[in-house]
Amino acid sequence: MLNNSTKILFFLTLISGMLITISSNSWISAWMGLEINLLSFIPLMTINNNIFTTEAALKYFLIQVLASSSLLFIILSKSIIESMFSLIDSYLTSIIIVTPLLMKSGAAPLHWWFPSVMEGLSWWNCFILMTVQKVAPLILISYSIKFNYLMIMIIMMSILVGTIGGYNQVSLRKILTYSSINHMAWMLIAMLMGENMWILYFLIYSLLVLSVITIVAPLQISFVNQTFFINNETKIIKLMMYSSLLSLGGLPPFLGFLPKWIVIQHMTVNWSMAMISFMVVMSLVTLYYYLRISYSSFIILSLEPNWIAMNNESNINSFIAIMMTTISAMGLLIASIFINMF
Repeated sequence: MLNNSTKILFFLTLISGMLITISSNSWISAWMGLEINLLSFIPLMTINNNIFTTEAALKYFLIQVLASSSLLFIILSKSIIESMFSLIDSYLTSIIIVTPLLMKSGAAPLHWWFPSVMEGLSWWNCFILMTVQKVAPLILISYSIKFNYLMIMIIMMSILVGTIGGYNQVSLRKILTYSSINHMAWMLIAMLMGENMWILYFLIYSLLVLSVITIVAPLQISFVNQTFFINNETKIIKLMMYSSLLSLGGLPPFLGFLPKWIVIQHMTVNWSMAMISFMVVMSLVTLYYYLRISYSSFIILSLEPNWIAMNNESNINSFIAIMMTTISAMGLLIASIFINMF
């Protein structure tokens, strides 16, 4: 078990590794930042010190080592035969560099490790894995990504896997995992259209994930059926959680609809309507199972079991959860007002 000071130390080292990658001016220093980030997150993953977290940490370490080794090999090869790479195909070079970074980020079809690792982590480590750990790879992807048909296939596959994979899931961690894969595809599209658009998308996505985690972490909810047993006095918690999930799915008028709205609006200029229609239909399928879970939860009335009782020490967590849910629910209205003002 790690004490609080050790946790803070590893978390600060994790952030410093991310900042090294973001601020680096060479691929080697960016790779070093990724490794510092990885070696700082592994001890944080094993805080609970049980067989599930150990297995998740081992899987994550092996996958990240494979991706990092591939990236280092590509970087060294590119530096040695730079002229040959430029003569072959710049689009091919882009795909070769982006592939290990997509593996690090958990994008389809390189996502096979993501759900099983998420299942073994605590909720706050899940939040770090879905948000903080994606910052550095996404920054590097944004430097190298180019519009080509192979990248479009990866984006479509991520949307399809993120949509179909979350269908009929009972684990909240897996639902958030496949939601993350789906949002990853939208962020890749945003990268292809504008340098800063994906940053706005990522910030809103991180905020929505935080709003969900601040609700389920204090209650120690891991499965959908556990939300059915929230008693009448805490129905507001159930409402907050499903409002956050629906916002994460992109249901208007929640905040989660805003980044998808912006992406689709920009796609109508240069992209085909077939691609836009595919993305909209997949988003509707995602919203369908979110709405189905929410509806089933609210119509089931049950008594309060012992594990669901909130203790009095979680007032700060409750305040944060209420604040995050309010932003998630009212964010689209506030953002629309600011857009009209400026």
